[in-house]
Amino acid sequence: MTQERLFEAYTFGAEERSQLDRDGHFAFPGLLTAHARSRLTDSLEHISALPNTGDFTPQRYSAEYDSYLASLIAHPQLLDMARGVLGKSIRFDHCVALTRPSGDRGIGWHSHDYANDRTDLGFIRIFFYVNGFSPDDGGLKVVPGSHLFRDSYLRAASDEELRSGWMAGKTHPLTGARLEIIPLEAPPGTVILMWTHAAHAVTPRRLGSDTRWSVVYAYRNPGEPSRARWITEGFQNDPPPGTEALMPLL
Repeated sequence: MTQERLFEAYTFGAEERSQLDRDGHFAFPGLLTAHARSRLTDSLEHISALPNTGDFTPQRYSAEYDSYLASLIAHPQLLDMARGVLGKSIRFDHCVALTRPSGDRGIGWHSHDYANDRTDLGFIRIFFYVNGFSPDDGGLKVVPGSHLFRDSYLRAASDEELRSGWMAGKTHPLTGARLEIIPLEAPPGTVILMWTHAAHAVTPRRLGSDTRWSVVYAYRNPGEPSRARWITEGFQNDPPPGTEALMPLL
């Protein structure tokens, strides 16, 4: 049976790819279809209502707890997007719910690692912001060019700490401009591509705001182990239809 469309029409050509490689992220405002937003909201509500027990938490292994989330791993439009960045040979790495309710404290500055010394191996995260965000209310912040340092030890609790610490004296490796923090804004249905080494943080969710529903799907080129690979043995051995070739580690 043909799957429902996940995305509205979009363009990701040479210019957009150049922007992703320069900045470390690329946003598609309002890309998710209304149907996808509705289904994703239902699935993320389901995940958020499940208790966390043991190491295999519903939030971290979200696709293993919800059939709709699992069905998107090999959705043709999602795989086209991932392969448009990484090329044909890719692996599914994880599906994680990033739900942030009213009063959530957000998260400080960090980046992730993968094949830090091998620039031929890429790792992309594809964020679905189902009901969007504003810069100061569960909003994503980035540092364009930070991904080019491939520094997975980047950490800071605040903007000030990042500026005075990791960012101090650094310039963009491609443009030569001084690194700066950029707050993003996302209307409902926005999808954001991000290279895994990019520095990012999330602002707190205001008290009284509704829940920010979001989920991330991550894909990478095989070639080295991934510490972020959150797939249980049972899921790998009995994967959703169409995902078999995406499950092996290497």
